[in-house]
Amino acid sequence: MARLKTANANSERAQAAIDSALRTLDAEGSGVAALVEALRDGLGASFAAAVNLIRVAQGRVIVTGMGKSGHVARKIASTFASTGTPASFVHPAEASHGDLGMIANNDVILALSWSGETAELKNLTDYSRRYRIGLIAITANADSTLAKTADIVLTMPQAREACPHNLAPTTSSLMQLAIGDALAIALLESHGFTATDFGLLHPGGKLGTLLKMVRDFMNIGTAVPLVPLGTPMSGAILEMTTKKLGCVGITDMHGLLVGIITDGDLSRHMRHDLLDALVDDIMTHQPKTVRPDQLISETLEILNSKKVTALFVVEEGKPIGIVQFHDLLRAGAA
Repeated sequence: MARLKTANANSERAQAAIDSALRTLDAEGSGVAALVEALRDGLGASFAAAVNLIRVAQGRVIVTGMGKSGHVARKIASTFASTGTPASFVHPAEASHGDLGMIANNDVILALSWSGETAELKNLTDYSRRYRIGLIAITANADSTLAKTADIVLTMPQAREACPHNLAPTTSSLMQLAIGDALAIALLESHGFTATDFGLLHPGGKLGTLLKMVRDFMNIGTAVPLVPLGTPMSGAILEMTTKKLGCVGITDMHGLLVGIITDGDLSRHMRHDLLDALVDDIMTHQPKTVRPDQLISETLEILNSKKVTALFVVEEGKPIGIVQFHDLLRAGAA
């Protein structure tokens, strides 16, 4: 009986935790939904103006805020910087003790304060007015000191915090982060920032590997298994066995890749006279290939969708290398 009561109590606590999580996500989702509607209405014009002010600025975006808004501001600055918009976080309290010198006349300041009355922001906003530095405010209070000081105000719609006491910044923090992400992506798109550009700023870890190119991982030169049209299968199998990549490419008289034979093809065509057959009769025509400048993320998608383990790398139709799934696996991309 005691065990049954304990099990029931544990089950009730688990369900209470799940119910709490659902209430939190529902509240925060409502905040984001309200932000979407605001952007479709009056906030859209201010948002577009903010994007343009940042886009034409010659310097960086200085993102600032106190408390939870400060933590969100750090994330926004990081997202800006990693997506092609130079940015730095400046702590408003530290700004009053010398860090104002980090802000140049050609910068733009993005200040976050849900109330718009954060006292620590005053010296920073005064500095922006003194030196005519563009100031964008993200606040929920259009009549606040910050809003009245700023050049552009992104007024957040009112929304209830997920906290049951409507006190702890939860929904409001998510909304600030969401509008920051929206700014970053709008700027990314306006700059024409590509996946290759992204890779240059993210060289480390699995993400960095996925943003490298095929040429960084392909086998080249004599490691590439190739035979010409008209080769007996005995020769093709010898080439496959020697190069140990599970396939062999077939080229025509101009050196163009016209076919491929894989281990699977050998199994499907197994017969007593296979060694005497020509590669022309066994090969798969028009094999899937990749470019040397193709991203590894795209290459992995092709390997997975086609259910193959290797792809020939071609330039102007001629094979210059071969990239194998196991090479990408060892490099940490897969």
